[in-house]
Amino acid sequence: MTGTSLGLRTGSYGSLQPQVQNSVLLPFQTTPIVLRKPSKMFVPGSREKERFLQRICKFAGRRRVGMLLLVVVSVLVFMSVLSAVSKEEDASEVISGRLTQQQVQNIRPNESITQQQVQNIRPNESMPSSNPDVSMSYGSHENKTDDNSLLQNNVSVVSAVSKAQPPLPSSHPCEKFAIPPPPNDRKRTGPRPCPVCYLPVEQAIAFMPKEPSTSPVLRNLTYVYEETSIRTELFGGSEFGGYPSLKQRNDSFDIKESMNVHCGFVKGRKPGHQTGFDIDDLDLLEMEQCRGIVVASAIFGNYDIIQQPKNISEASKNNVCFYMFIDEATEAYMRNSSVLDGGNKVGFWRVVVVRNLPYLDARRNGKVPKLLLHRIFSNARFSIWIDGKLELVVDPYQILERFLWRNNATFAISRHYRRFDVFDEAEANKAAGKYDNASINYQVEFYKQEGLTPYTEAKLPITSDVPEGCVIIKEHIPITNLFTCLWFNEVDRFTSRDQISFSTVRDKIMSKVNWSINMFLDCERRNFVVQAYHRDLLEHMSPPPPVRIVVHPPPALLPEISTDKFTRSTPKKMPTKRGRERRSSSRRHRKVATGSRENNFF
Repeated sequence: MTGTSLGLRTGSYGSLQPQVQNSVLLPFQTTPIVLRKPSKMFVPGSREKERFLQRICKFAGRRRVGMLLLVVVSVLVFMSVLSAVSKEEDASEVISGRLTQQQVQNIRPNESITQQQVQNIRPNESMPSSNPDVSMSYGSHENKTDDNSLLQNNVSVVSAVSKAQPPLPSSHPCEKFAIPPPPNDRKRTGPRPCPVCYLPVEQAIAFMPKEPSTSPVLRNLTYVYEETSIRTELFGGSEFGGYPSLKQRNDSFDIKESMNVHCGFVKGRKPGHQTGFDIDDLDLLEMEQCRGIVVASAIFGNYDIIQQPKNISEASKNNVCFYMFIDEATEAYMRNSSVLDGGNKVGFWRVVVVRNLPYLDARRNGKVPKLLLHRIFSNARFSIWIDGKLELVVDPYQILERFLWRNNATFAISRHYRRFDVFDEAEANKAAGKYDNASINYQVEFYKQEGLTPYTEAKLPITSDVPEGCVIIKEHIPITNLFTCLWFNEVDRFTSRDQISFSTVRDKIMSKVNWSINMFLDCERRNFVVQAYHRDLLEHMSPPPPVRIVVHPPPALLPEISTDKFTRSTPKKMPTKRGRERRSSSRRHRKVATGSRENNFF
């Protein structure tokens, strides 16, 4: 390359400084300007622009200048990409005013467990921990349903949510535990359980509060009793839950120190005794003796198969009440199938037969024990409700410590694994035929007129408006009892789809008092319950076809054939080609083949 390089420009006026090349200080040297005939395409005023472009092209071709320009361009591109990535991370992941599924589902603290550790964990194994006394279960099961499921690519944190949760005590063994990202398994899609840090049962019991939690504002809650319920409006209510007017409904959300509200069982002074949803006196007496923790479930309409809890400690066997509510149809099936023989115990469950059910719909009847356990078990302190299709696989003390006591919470429920907006939930219910569309539309429109809006990040630290309501963990204090009473009243007034009415009741109460709900990850719920198929689906499933073993008879012996008529010709051994001959022949073959392809193409 001929010529010398330009100096370094230091000022805006283009003054040059001497440049060192190969450790030698080069003097200034100007490059002669080659005069060219101006092109007809350029006007006279653009001659200097043309010369300037010529100089740039001339000097850019030199090695040092070209390398310098390449480095400058690379740095600029790198900085622009880096700034774009940082802006994307800082920007809100909201589309049309709604949070994305990834943002709402991904809630976790800083990672402390690698993905490789999670992939190496098999069912019924513990997560590695620096504290040997801490059990970190990864879930011992897979869901057997959820055909329309999503891969739960979650467990990253929204900072507002992590700030909202109270910090653990410094001595808590699970203080540094964080949910790792799910294993990268393309073959397995859909929601899955994730690791949960459980304390050993003995330590979990030690964290059990000695006194009931304080109920904000509300101290005394009583319930409406009406010998004869009178319908005052054309829509909503029932003989079992009463017919509260819209004014009574609105007044029930005005939280006061003492309140009297509708909460089912309006016809009797004692729930279960001539109130609808009637229970035998012996069972009622036994239920009154449950003063600590109750685990309850129900099967109505012979809809499910009873599931036995697993991994239950001796402390829970002695102190926790396990109650399964069934109707007469389910009782008849269980007795005919020898599941229920004479007594009222099936494994861990004490079976209670409910008579005079208040509703024709079995699913609506199931909402009575689900939402009104505090009325049935008036002396219990804590309750865990699980749907009849679920199998409990973690000890109740560990569940309560993890989702209530550790977070200073009084009510916990998992959020839906896929949907977090009420409007989306309503559309999904209509598409699946869960309830008639007109009733769903009426309910959603009613809530819209009251101010219901799509879920957005403005609701943080609330992470979802739609729960996965098959599990409810609750401390029985006035404010939580009021919440489930008013939630039941919405189910009684509108549709039985409790996911639609959940957020309306929650938000109305939270706007009046300092109280919140722990909506934990759905993958954490799947860690301590296993979801099974409903009974009718199991019966309609065709069993696998039996393996057919086909035994072929031995082949018949062929008669001997004389070999005199045939002459055996020994195959001639072809001479092997030498290396050069093989290579040359293969080259010729390739050339011929190439020529044939070209001829066929044209």
